Amino acid sequence: MSGERVTLKQEDLGKRFFGVLFAVLELSRGSLSLESQLMGGDSPIDSFSLVEICVQLEDLASEVGFEFDWTSDNAMSQSRSIFHSVESLQTEFLRQFSETSE
Repeated sequence: MSGERVTLKQEDLGKRFFGVLFAVLELSRGSLSLESQLMGGDSPIDSFSLVEICVQLEDLASEVGFEFDWTSDNAMSQSRSIFHSVESLQTEFLRQFSETSE
């Protein structure tokens, strides 16, 4: 499995990230974008689904050889929350992957 982490590209991991979102939310491809809100009135995602997404992302991270921490102070901070949008969550997920592959 660690070999996968070494050869896995961020682009491929980004695709798998979206696969998790589509699977948990039971949405078709194209129904979410990087700009889609994860929290707030315009979000199609309830709090249970958001937690499920994060648990599934933990599993994906473990599969490819790193630990995804979505419970840190930064994640929970309103001003710096990784849960503002799909893009902010994906950016943090890929950042944590990059830090472990250096």
